[in-house]
Parts: sequence; structure tokens; C-alpha cells
Amino acid sequence: MSFVPPGTGWPGDPATEDTPVALDPADVRRLAADSGTLAELTARQSVCRACPRLVEWRERVAGEKRRAFADETYWGRPVPGWGDEHPRIMLVGLAPAAHGGNRTGRIFTGDRSGDWLFASLYRSGLAAQETSTHAGDGQKLFGTRVLASVRCAPPANKPSPSEKSTCFPWMARELALAAPTVRVVVALGGYAWQAMWPALKDAGYELPRSRPPFGHGVEAEAKHAGAPVTLIGCYHPSQQNTFTGRVTAQMLDDVFTRARSLAV
Repeated sequence: MSFVPPGTGWPGDPATEDTPVALDPADVRRLAADSGTLAELTARQSVCRACPRLVEWRERVAGEKRRAFADETYWGRPVPGWGDEHPRIMLVGLAPAAHGGNRTGRIFTGDRSGDWLFASLYRSGLAAQETSTHAGDGQKLFGTRVLASVRCAPPANKPSPSEKSTCFPWMARELALAAPTVRVVVALGGYAWQAMWPALKDAGYELPRSRPPFGHGVEAEAKHAGAPVTLIGCYHPSQQNTFTGRVTAQMLDDVFTRARSLAV
């Protein structure tokens, strides 16, 4: 089998064999809307099969594997949001990596981007460890939660417009369920910045009339139920950005230190 069946003992697996499975966009909308808790929502996210191209790709990658991980079992399923159940800070990414989150079952875990991200979160006091290599490795986030706008690893890291649209209700519902405590939302990369605005609106946030262009450290003010929420842009810690020096460790630390100070 080219994916981990739910309820078979994978560390942190939120689903069971009885978790309902979304098979099309209508199912996603219904199951997301009917989720009353983050635990219920993430369980349903983690077994979604609504996008045939993404299902085929993630499971093929999990079966073929990369040589460096040939002896490992790949998760091969959608990667749900994870972290604090009552977050003050929400981190938003685009999608899992084929041999990162699709392998480990945890967004931003097991690849070079995650190495940079978690090291910075640790230095900023938002993570228990400076690395995150696999599910069940002891990593814990403090007052922080991570999610992706698309939950399955896409070919060439490029989900199609229809796939983004299908996955949208999962993201919007997660933002809505976490909203009572969230005071900062950090978008990791320009694609995440674009994706989070309509999702925040759908989740009941009051957004500024004009959306500022994405940039590292760019801030915008929003509200939820009258409480202030700061939206922050952050360059993605991809290898392309870190190798070229477009993103440095200090730049990441500055964003997360700022987020932590605003989230108090």
C-alpha cells in the first residue's frame, strides 16, 4: 500500500478507520463545515481524496520514494494542520513537499525548508526543538499552529486552480475554529499570502480595504470578533531563497520574534 491507512498506529495520526472521507469538492465543503473541533477537522483533512491528480501523485511518490528514504514508510496522505490547539500565532504555507510532509505526515517537517523554519521557531521560543524530522520526534509548538492552503503534495509544487479551490474549505474552517485565540497570522511566501486573504474573510475576519503587496516583514491589521489580528508576510525558507541569501536566519528570527511580541 502506498499510503498509511488511518488508525494503524502512525504517531499523531488524527484519523481512524471510521473517519469520513471526502471524495469530491461537495464532500469537502460539507465535512469541513460540519467539523466542530480542530481534532475532528484535521482527521477529515488527513483522509481526503477529492482531487484525483493529487491523490495519484502523492501515493505514487510514497510508493516510489527517494533513494535517501528508501527504507522509510511514507505517509502518502493529505497533511493536516498541526500544533497548538489554541494558537496565538498561525503560520500559513502553500503545500507539503513530496519527500517532506508527504513522507513525514507533518507540514514543513523532513525537508530543508523545515530545517530553517523550526530552527528559527526554536530560537524565537515558539518550538520545543530546533529540528523536526518525523512524526513523534518530540517536537512541540508553543502558542503556534501551522497549516497549508493545499493539503496534498502537488506535482512540481504547483497545485492547479481547481485543486486550490477544492481544498479551500479545509483552510477556511481551520482558521475559523482557531480564530478565538489567534492574534497573528504569518504567511510563508507570496502564494500563502495570496491564499490566506479569502480564507480569512470566509472565516469571519474583518480585513483592511486594500491588501498590501507581499513582502518580507509587511504587516496589515485585521480583526476578529473585535480583537486585533496582525497579518505578516515572510519570505519562504526555501532552498532557493536561503542559498541565495534572500532569506537569512536573522530575517526569519525577526519575523517570529515580532509575531511572538504581538501575540502576548
